[in-house]
Amino acid sequence: MKFKSILIVNVLLLAFCPIIHAQTNEKKGEQPMKEVCEFLKACGHYFIATVDGDQPHVRPFGTAAIFENKLYIQTGKRKKVAKQMMANPKIEICAYNATKGQWLRIEATVTPDERIEAKQFMLDEYPSLKSMYAANDDNTFVLYLENVTATFNSFSDEPRVVKF
Repeated sequence: MKFKSILIVNVLLLAFCPIIHAQTNEKKGEQPMKEVCEFLKACGHYFIATVDGDQPHVRPFGTAAIFENKLYIQTGKRKKVAKQMMANPKIEICAYNATKGQWLRIEATVTPDERIEAKQFMLDEYPSLKSMYAANDDNTFVLYLENVTATFNSFSDEPRVVKF
């Protein structure tokens, strides 16, 4: 009888292990994204690098928010940066937090989200943008980051890499 009970427990563990593992990974995936978003917000401004042909371009950005479990940024569709991201969606972000003496480097691919809900969410997160953009205009451009590799750096600690 004792052997049968152990066998049943082992079968149940094997059956539910993938479910438990998936739930654990999902929660782990949310935490790095939240940590990256909070770092970007704490910096206030960060820099995005894009390419135009063979020429890199870097400019400051100031938006970062999590919507529907994706990390979003926002810009104007008429800007060169938007056109560059559409032509080549691979970007890099660099942010420096002077208070902590840490910086963050992000490699990612951006994907546009044309839904009014996503645009409105970003505008609600950053109300100061409402004087320049509206969720239903032809200029508001929100994008979410995919295939993210984020590396936290400092002069005192080893680099730490998170992916989501």
